[in-house]
Amino acid sequence: MRSLARRAEWKPLGINPEHLDRPKVAIVNTSNDLAACFAHLDEIVVVLKEELRSLGVLPLEIRTSAPSDFITSVGQAGRYVLPARDLITNDIEVMVEGAQLDGMICLSSCDKTTPAHLMAAGRLNVPTVVIPCGYQHSGLAEDGGADIEEVFLQASYHSIRGGDQAEMEAMADAAIRGPGVCAGLATANSMHMIAEVLGMAVSGAAPVRANSERMWDSVRRSAAAMAHALRHDVRPRDVITADAVHDAVTVMLSVGASVNTIKHLQAIAVEAGLDIDVWEAFRTQGRRVPLLASIRPNGPHLVEDLEDAGGAATILRELASLLSTDRITVTGQTLAERIGAAAPADGTVIRSLGDPYSTQPSIVVLRGSLAATGSVSKRPIPDPGPYTFTGPARIFHSREEGIEAVAAGRVQAGDVVVLRGLGLEGGPGMGFVSGLIFALEGAGLAGKVGFVTDGQYSGLANSGVMVGEVSPEAATGGAIGLIQDGDPIAIDLQAGTIDVLVDPAVLQARPPFRHPEDRQPDAGPVGYLDLYRSAVQPLACGAVLCPRPGAVGAAGTAGQGACAADAGRPAS
Repeated sequence: MRSLARRAEWKPLGINPEHLDRPKVAIVNTSNDLAACFAHLDEIVVVLKEELRSLGVLPLEIRTSAPSDFITSVGQAGRYVLPARDLITNDIEVMVEGAQLDGMICLSSCDKTTPAHLMAAGRLNVPTVVIPCGYQHSGLAEDGGADIEEVFLQASYHSIRGGDQAEMEAMADAAIRGPGVCAGLATANSMHMIAEVLGMAVSGAAPVRANSERMWDSVRRSAAAMAHALRHDVRPRDVITADAVHDAVTVMLSVGASVNTIKHLQAIAVEAGLDIDVWEAFRTQGRRVPLLASIRPNGPHLVEDLEDAGGAATILRELASLLSTDRITVTGQTLAERIGAAAPADGTVIRSLGDPYSTQPSIVVLRGSLAATGSVSKRPIPDPGPYTFTGPARIFHSREEGIEAVAAGRVQAGDVVVLRGLGLEGGPGMGFVSGLIFALEGAGLAGKVGFVTDGQYSGLANSGVMVGEVSPEAATGGAIGLIQDGDPIAIDLQAGTIDVLVDPAVLQARPPFRHPEDRQPDAGPVGYLDLYRSAVQPLACGAVLCPRPGAVGAAGTAGQGACAADAGRPAS
């Protein structure tokens, strides 16, 4: 009966009934008109369909949600951006599992689509290939102008300091010269590299210029990889193993990647049924993985330089002695076989293990009495310090409140600025706090104050002693919600510790945190962020969604064993 219904629905679409017995593969497309990230994906679909049909596969395009950090961050003060990752994952489940498709090939572009695609792959465990769809050509690479990250930074300064509006508009108009994700080793390119390192993308796929011949070659090889995975039943949980996740951590540390890769990798591990503490992996491996690349926004080189020097494939080659090279990838090759075909390091953009840029980690995971389950600091390459900071807390509950205090001179050198109540549940959705950091820089306080938040901030903000994503967050009973103005806070990036220097008994005797804006759900219509608050798990679990009783205000300290989502997942 089901096959007859499909025949009836698909015949008007031009699908040959004789092809209905072929493997049916979803082309997961995140195309929309909201951002340049997605502008070329429809063209990729056309080529992919042709390639897959020639390989005996029936391709079926589906669409999902697709946020852009620079566009869909306007509503709700940017709180939709991280929750959209899990919305995409669920979109895919509904379409692929609901239709009982045999596999999927995912067009990954922009920050949240790649982790969502990998999460869905782990959850559904049907043969899957991820295609990193490339980064945008920028004015910075073409003529020394600006890229989108520079526009973001300068716009933040402009809002604080003022300046020539026409000059700013001219910079914005010339920043992006083509489709693709943001240039630079921010979250999108970092996650594209992770897809390749895990083995879920073809070798040489990341980073890659959008619409370049190298990207189109990757698209065609991805279609062949999809056919191979179907023929040999290579499934995501065969590829996304504990060893693969640890290798991804090693690579991210070696290039000074986005701090968002920690929570995304944790979420991928959870969806793949792995019991791994990715936060602890970053913390411990960061002490022994040297920095082999220095790419914007962490260092001077462009992402184009990284691609031309060999990209992820060459990084893997240089790190081979630290990796599990016998593991399988989606193409059927082992990682060792891929490494054997990669170019060696050029010694300038990508350095060797014996001659690194630094042995100081650019991603530092901190734990202590202020962040029992974790927090993170992003560091520049090379890192001039400082590495420690101790000072009295100055507490704020919104970017705007903090910026107003900075402008009024109520924040002084030596303070530790604390911005709280903006975590996964408190936001909900994890607020974006970079505006306050840029206000501090504009006031001449960069490096003169500490900064701590349970929200998140941009990788462009990597000077001074700044700590984000403190967990447990204020809204779930974390210590950051109990501290008061004047409480001394000590941060040590070398030791990886962050502590509030108050007697624990005194701290716990204080009244529980309640956000001044009282962000509890009201009696009005329930929106996605309300649902997200009720279902989101702590950062220690990758901020995946799983309904649980008493979510609002619940203690967010579940161990990793409680996070591994496995048994109830469908596996077509």
